[in-house]
Amino acid sequence: MATLKGIPVSAGISIGRAFFLNRSGAGPLPRQTLPEALVAPEVARLERAFEQFAQEIEQARERIPADLREHALIIDSHLMILKDPKLAGVAKRYIQTLGINAEWALDKAVADLEKAFEALDDQYFRDRIQDVRTVSGRVQARLAGQTAEIRAIESRVVLMAHDVSPADTASLETDKIMALVTVQGGKTSHTGILARTLGIPAVVGVTELEREVRDGDLVVVDGLRGVVVLSPAEEELARLSDLKYQFEAYQAGIMRGCHLPGETIDGYRLKVKANIEMLEEVPTVVNNGGEGIGLYRTEYSYMNRAKLPTEEELYQEYLDLATIMSPRRVTLRTLDAGADKFVSTLGSLDERNPALGLRAIRLCMHHPDIFKTQLRAMLRASVAGNISVMFPMISGLREIRQAKAMLAEARAELRQEGHRFNADLPVGIMMELPSAVMIAEILAREVDFFSIGTNDLIQYSLGIDRTNRFVSHMYQPLHPAVVRSIKHVVDAAHQAGIEVSLCGEMASDPFCVPILMGMQIDCISLTPQAIPGIKRIIRQATMDDCKNLLKLVLESPSVTRTNALVQETIFRQFPDELMFYSSLLDREESPAH
Repeated sequence: MATLKGIPVSAGISIGRAFFLNRSGAGPLPRQTLPEALVAPEVARLERAFEQFAQEIEQARERIPADLREHALIIDSHLMILKDPKLAGVAKRYIQTLGINAEWALDKAVADLEKAFEALDDQYFRDRIQDVRTVSGRVQARLAGQTAEIRAIESRVVLMAHDVSPADTASLETDKIMALVTVQGGKTSHTGILARTLGIPAVVGVTELEREVRDGDLVVVDGLRGVVVLSPAEEELARLSDLKYQFEAYQAGIMRGCHLPGETIDGYRLKVKANIEMLEEVPTVVNNGGEGIGLYRTEYSYMNRAKLPTEEELYQEYLDLATIMSPRRVTLRTLDAGADKFVSTLGSLDERNPALGLRAIRLCMHHPDIFKTQLRAMLRASVAGNISVMFPMISGLREIRQAKAMLAEARAELRQEGHRFNADLPVGIMMELPSAVMIAEILAREVDFFSIGTNDLIQYSLGIDRTNRFVSHMYQPLHPAVVRSIKHVVDAAHQAGIEVSLCGEMASDPFCVPILMGMQIDCISLTPQAIPGIKRIIRQATMDDCKNLLKLVLESPSVTRTNALVQETIFRQFPDELMFYSSLLDREESPAH
């Protein structure tokens, strides 16, 4: 028996036989220095490989099963990568300037991109390098003369692969797949989204997979802990089988109630919405009982492409989302990223601390043409009647008024051009900077709603980078300063008569949600797969209990005491919900409790 570790991206446990999809087994890439006469033909060989893969995935897009149709959007992103000069163009230049073979040149181009992506401060964007690696791997396969054929699956199997591309989705017999395990991938990778759509366990980032596992091996995929157990001993197999049964019974129970409203025993109504970044996640939102989209991250449309998206492209994306979700409300967040995310279109900036630099609303005001294009697209899509817009990283009144002025300009232009839009489009702001929290009463007079972004609020309030292993243990959602900041924002919003939601990781944390309920927050927005479990906690709670817990938390002088108090209370009130807590949340990193 051996245990391989990876990253859990879809909860559950499956026991079955391993089946490899296009096992790479390629060994090291060939590295050759070419005579000058062979440089031009080598460039042409690289171009043919790119063109061949592009044709294959365009054809695959049309073959995707109806229940996975939204995965065509990921194929679109892979086509963008194929056409982006940051990959193909750089690889060609390496062939021309260094006189090296196509495989080596492409590998160097990917390495350059990896360095650029790894320097980014956002885990979601760091994970996008997986898309680049996937595309590069498929092009390398074409250079090696490999075909795109996938072996037929004759019985239900645990699918193993170096990675699973969106194009592969079109050829897979998904009803025969019990679980997914890949060498590559991160929390936000396509494999995780595919697995959650199919409702099967998945573990990614299993680096030793291809070396340790053979076709037909008996394996246990534990998507709760992020491990793959090979040839388990009899006792371990019995233990995992029992855990599998318990989890499936629990999951069936929470799914039965996931479409009921988030309402406490004594009638307090809390709206439960989802955070997503791609249209392909909508089925998971709906299937898990999401009551709307509380946060649609619009940054993905700007990634992995040589040119900025057009107004028409953005309009169609936002309109499609609103139409699919109707009548549920959709909140679109304007660009919340730094210039470092768009190096191909905005050029590079020398910023020592991009997280506190030209990003989010600051970047938008610095590039008003980009901002106005997005606002025009959002306004045009608002004819659907269920769209709201919010601005991120607002630090004070001036930024709100600048953003609203730009929105007014976009309205005037569209009106003059004869475009239809919702003149009463609700406009809100993200409350994620301590400066905004301190003047929440003033800001509340300027907008229709607040959305508290606790991930950034905690980092900026405590001075903690949660991705830094030396200080990440200090990232504490229940720090007294954080709890009081959130309550201050909620109180200010309600005094002004506007709604307030919360869309950070605290919204999917069963230790935090009862405290938020005690504050009488109006809405929480969380990762789609966490919705059923959180809804069940809401429906089993009472407002009296939540208010009493909040009172104790506000009286607590330290985070250590608060954590102990909250854990004791929540474990006593919701023992079943917490049995699988750590795996259900599907986070990059759980805060310390």
